[in-house]
Amino acid sequence: MFAIIGILVVIGAVVGGYLMEKGNLLVLVQPAELIIIGGAALGTMLIANPLPVVISILKGVAGAFAPSRFSKPFYVETLKMLNDLFQGARKGGMVKLESDVEEPEKSAIFSKYPKFLKNHHAVHFVCDTLRMAITGGVSHFEMDQMMELDLEVHHAEVSTPVNALTTTADSLPGLGIVAAVLGVVITMGALGGPPEEIGHKVAAALVGTFLGILLCYGFIGPLASSMTKTNEAESHYYHCLRVAIIAFVRGAPPMLAIEFARRTIPSAIRPTFKEMEDGCRGGSAAPAAAA
Repeated sequence: MFAIIGILVVIGAVVGGYLMEKGNLLVLVQPAELIIIGGAALGTMLIANPLPVVISILKGVAGAFAPSRFSKPFYVETLKMLNDLFQGARKGGMVKLESDVEEPEKSAIFSKYPKFLKNHHAVHFVCDTLRMAITGGVSHFEMDQMMELDLEVHHAEVSTPVNALTTTADSLPGLGIVAAVLGVVITMGALGGPPEEIGHKVAAALVGTFLGILLCYGFIGPLASSMTKTNEAESHYYHCLRVAIIAFVRGAPPMLAIEFARRTIPSAIRPTFKEMEDGCRGGSAAPAAAA
């Protein structure tokens, strides 16, 4: 939502200021310049990145226009899920969770949390770690190292599309200059003609530079920054899961383990202790999911 508002503000400020100076909007309408810049940018992206990365870029850009799923109700639901897991393991032993981690989609615990099940990486992250705890013979330190390796790989994977989009954004001013140079070449070929025609071609060439810079700093660059913040929010979520699991495996009671996890949540969306306690002991997953 804020991405759409930001784009409208950028367009409104640029166009509004241009009109205040009695500019002619029709001069800025240069489809050929846009095709040169946009097509070249797309081509460089395809040259530099394999298809999966390009698809990830498109998904990341689309996600920038969607509301963040990492909210306070989302974390309350996550803490409740962890509490349910830990309470089950404490009452029946870690072996009791074997069927849950082997087939999470059929688990009586995980089935109450469809949002969690949709996040396949989070499901594997939690279930694979708990599977190691069930088998035994693995210290909590080694388990923490395994989760850290998993998070490092995941961070590298989600950072690749952002870096690719940032590189594309950085190339746009240069591609704008390419479009402007081509416009100058056309202008030079029109020398000797009517002054109005030459002036129109010069204006079109300058619009190429304008579009390249505007697309870089007004749209594509900020979208890449938005994707970075989404990745950071996701990293906080996985860190929360990691801290809770390690605390429980080390022997902390379920409520203390999820309190450790609660403390890792960013303060802006961190539920209070009472909200966490109410959610774990008296609340249900359905209200949190609906919120």
